[in-house]
Amino acid sequence: MSSNGEDVRVLRELARQYAELAAKPVQNERRALWTRLNSLKRARPTVLVGYGMHNVWCRQIFPDEAMQCRDPFYRAHERALRMAVFQDSVGDDHILEPWITQRAAVDGEWARLFTVEEAVSDRTMEGGSWRFDPPIKDWSDIAKLKPIPHRVDEDATARSVARLQDAVGDILPVNVDRGPAWQGFMADISTTLARLRGLEQVMQDVYDAPEQLHGLLRFMRDAVLAGQGAAEAAGDYSLTSQGNQAMVYCEDLEPPRANSGPRLRKDLWTHCAAQEFALISPAMHEEFLLRYQLPIISRFGLVSYGCCEDLTRKIDMLRKMPNLRMIAVTPRASVARCAEQIGADYVLSWRPNPTDMVCYQFDEALIRRIVRNAMEVAKGCHVTITLKDVETVQGDPGRLARWVQIVRSVTDSYA
Repeated sequence: MSSNGEDVRVLRELARQYAELAAKPVQNERRALWTRLNSLKRARPTVLVGYGMHNVWCRQIFPDEAMQCRDPFYRAHERALRMAVFQDSVGDDHILEPWITQRAAVDGEWARLFTVEEAVSDRTMEGGSWRFDPPIKDWSDIAKLKPIPHRVDEDATARSVARLQDAVGDILPVNVDRGPAWQGFMADISTTLARLRGLEQVMQDVYDAPEQLHGLLRFMRDAVLAGQGAAEAAGDYSLTSQGNQAMVYCEDLEPPRANSGPRLRKDLWTHCAAQEFALISPAMHEEFLLRYQLPIISRFGLVSYGCCEDLTRKIDMLRKMPNLRMIAVTPRASVARCAEQIGADYVLSWRPNPTDMVCYQFDEALIRRIVRNAMEVAKGCHVTITLKDVETVQGDPGRLARWVQIVRSVTDSYA
């Protein structure tokens, strides 16, 4: 058997396994649960474990050398399926959808949407920190920025779809995601601003060069709007071109479906964050970021806001978003103060400190105490709990499933 033939065999075996998991009745139960929660109706707190190849422990378990497929194309899908099967073993409220997705060949990539190198320094250790090496060192450097237009390479996309279809299309429908590169963190302005200008420099610019900074922000806002507008005009948004750092099911919007055909931004969720503005005051956050995010956000049906930044003092400001539905409450945030402000108006997306949960030893009593305290102060709120930014499980990935069980043993009484 040829190497590609062996790759296809491996992929088909995994596709069958995944298809069986995606067809389990619990998937519909989870859809109903998320629909109630995201529609701001009474539901038990949902529990999610988020992870990806950006996490050290994940790179250790799912590296290239652990995959059986030799061809990079098949290997990428093998990894995605293996990670999804692992997700099922965790037992959280993640929904496995009954299709496999092929990303279209869309122009633009992470950290290259303005055709300049948004570089960072080398890491001194696995999982270690780095510094931005921004391309805009002088305001005249803005002239170098040229936003990438939205474009799909149809020939390359068709070749990839055909390969996947031939391999597993009789087992799983092949969904094609044609959404623009201008989405998620690449559309929140905050992420790219720090990469273009430098994190510390931006915090100085709000005082030393406010007019120049406003000019850069207007340019970035218009670039995002142009990229997203072009994708919408081309019919490239679909019901799988959306996200909210959770599950997108909600009564307000059509549920996701493979190859749904064109949808408008108003039919979809979007996610927006401001991690780089964590240490910037609410007033300056509004002046130098939110006012530029609002024209982007407002075109979508619903928005989830926040990732790792502490929004405790900024929730009043966030109410300016008429389509806001979910707010992140991070490890550094005050759960009590956030819950008091959020109430039942939005979904409270609590992200407990992963160090306390699974990264350092594994203290079940400590986990229960932290979760119980959070649930007490969040009574009356619509709560989802996400364990994320887990860099290590100390060689014991089984902790993740046990963590879900422990959390549920506490939260189910708060349904």
